[in-house]
Amino acid sequence: MNFPFYIAKRYLFSKSRNTTINIITRIALVGIIIGTMALFIVLSVFSGLKAFNVNFISAADPDLSLTASQGKSFVFTDSLATILNDKSILQYSKYVEERAFFGYQDKRVIANLKGVDSVFTQVIKLDTTVYAGHWLSPDVLDQTVVGNQISRQLSLGINDFINPLKVYVPKPGKGYINDPSKAFKMLASQPVGVFSVTENLDKKYVFSSLAFAQELLNYAPNQISGIAIKLQSDVDPDKYVAFLQDKLGDSYKVKTRTQLNAVFYKMLNTENLVSYLIFTLIIIIAIFNVIGAIVMMILDKKENLKTLYNLGTPLHQIKKIFVLHGLLLQGVGMLIGLLLGIILVVLQSQFGFLMITANLAYPVVFKLSNLLVVVFTLIVLGFVASKLASNRISEKVLNN
Repeated sequence: MNFPFYIAKRYLFSKSRNTTINIITRIALVGIIIGTMALFIVLSVFSGLKAFNVNFISAADPDLSLTASQGKSFVFTDSLATILNDKSILQYSKYVEERAFFGYQDKRVIANLKGVDSVFTQVIKLDTTVYAGHWLSPDVLDQTVVGNQISRQLSLGINDFINPLKVYVPKPGKGYINDPSKAFKMLASQPVGVFSVTENLDKKYVFSSLAFAQELLNYAPNQISGIAIKLQSDVDPDKYVAFLQDKLGDSYKVKTRTQLNAVFYKMLNTENLVSYLIFTLIIIIAIFNVIGAIVMMILDKKENLKTLYNLGTPLHQIKKIFVLHGLLLQGVGMLIGLLLGIILVVLQSQFGFLMITANLAYPVVFKLSNLLVVVFTLIVLGFVASKLASNRISEKVLNN
């Protein structure tokens, strides 16, 4: 057996005659356990929050989105249809999107009108988010489904056949507006459903049929704003987007769901990084106890170290004893902390002991990457701390 490791193990599991050293060692061990457990749980919570929010985003954004490189609209041609009939594409849906004014009785709100075709819900399962009423009927052109926040702002109900939801868009043209009443084109619609995804989406969108939006904007039947694409389950969007962009050329822009929500993902990653740094700082503070415990152990075992040195043990081997001692101490604390953290994460994911609301458990996800991050962090910090503490040993100390 490696000599320094053997001595380090003996020092770890044998009690010192000095009660103070035993107490300091236990405090250091408890600090490592709590810090490790807290760091792993926090990373698991952020993984859960990310997965939770991504599920909501998936309900509103497609795998890929195709729009024009210039302008707000483009013409859907036969050549474009041929490209989109690729075997990697499960389904695609055409849509028209434009900013509009919405009026209901004496209230007004500005939001996005998004006209979609009959296969839209095969690409994006937004119909599953409708909690009042129903999704658009394919054979009725003047129906709308509004976001929850827009419904609240307008005090809007569904199936109100007396008071329609009026949709206004500015008429195209140049020059000054002499008659404001003639500056907008208006179409009346019948709200049939209210959806709820996230606060931002609920106050952003009102959905209608594709034909309704095209008529309101004076678009041709084959003129659209974009195409939502659903890929086969075994196709990687990040790899396929480059292939599709190359086939389409510079006239079109193709973006993945991640690219469409780049700001959101950046915010999540930033919050995750900040939390990791904060809890790493807590672990660093706990590691000061480890340094203290090693230094106290060095002082307590000074006579033994002198004997080893006089018997011919090199100074670097003696230092290695306490480096390994610190790593073993932190290793034990890390294993216990990870075990407790994994148990708590698994129990929360299975049984939901902590609740955000009465029906929604706090989301957590067990990920191997989080486990590896914690192990790497503890090993690096533990080695640095043990190395710093072992440097207290010198020939001067051993000769005194």
